Amino acid sequence: MAKTAQPKIIGNPLTFAAHTAQSGSRYVGDGMHELGAHDHAPVEYYDLSLSDLTQSLRKGLDDFAAMRSDVMFIVLVYPVIGLMLAVFAINRDLLPLLFPLISGFALLGPVASIGLYELSRRREAGLPTGWGDAFNVIKSPSFTPILVLGGYLLMLFAAWMLVAFGLYNVTLGPEAPTSAMALLNDVFTTSAGLTMLIAGLLIGGVFAAAVLASTVVSFPMLLDRHVGLPRAVATSIEVTKRNPLVVAAWGAIVVALLAIGVLTLFIGLIVVLPVLGHATWHLYREAVVPRHAEP
Repeated sequence: MAKTAQPKIIGNPLTFAAHTAQSGSRYVGDGMHELGAHDHAPVEYYDLSLSDLTQSLRKGLDDFAAMRSDVMFIVLVYPVIGLMLAVFAINRDLLPLLFPLISGFALLGPVASIGLYELSRRREAGLPTGWGDAFNVIKSPSFTPILVLGGYLLMLFAAWMLVAFGLYNVTLGPEAPTSAMALLNDVFTTSAGLTMLIAGLLIGGVFAAAVLASTVVSFPMLLDRHVGLPRAVATSIEVTKRNPLVVAAWGAIVVALLAIGVLTLFIGLIVVLPVLGHATWHLYREAVVPRHAEP
């Protein structure tokens, strides 16, 4: 005899609130458990070459072409945010922070692309994909370590802004420039300005290298495996150590493409960000041997 579906009883508000709190506590507990490295299966690596970078970019472009409308809907917000940041920094008192603000925006790129990694993962697995699927990450226990790693990038961004502001103050500051042209003139025609420029590029390079080494495969790995945050970051660093020149070349490609996106008044980011996001997923596949059976 077929079973008859029973109506779902919500109960009184106190019962409903208790049930919601219990579900929320279980979700938080699962997320906190996901932070630990509880999958101890060995991680195997491939050796990377420059051809792997072009292959990853080609596959990233293919993903973008296949999911263009969904992806563009997701990343449309980034050019808007970039323009808002630029307008904010054009304020005379904040003008010295314009370049650090725009360049530091790239530090947040890996976490901003997390939804794109998910779309590439689903397409690779033959699963249906739509823009809403990019937000499925929020429902996953992996979201907690992803959020923590994103917080790390946000702290690096804040640290970079503080360093850039301090660097300006000890070279060209503390007075704000009268205009953008006056600032450019001071940067390129005075010894203090050149000192600030060179020091800023070197220090910014250190921040960028820290982000690249710790995130080149960590975000995709967190989506793909239940390895925990420490192991995902350690794997990313190991990939960088094994392939320093290739990873450095990847960083240069990312910087160059982001620069193109910014120089087009951020409009180019609508294409650049999704291609880089999808390509990062495929670079992870090129760098780390897949697990064919997950627990």
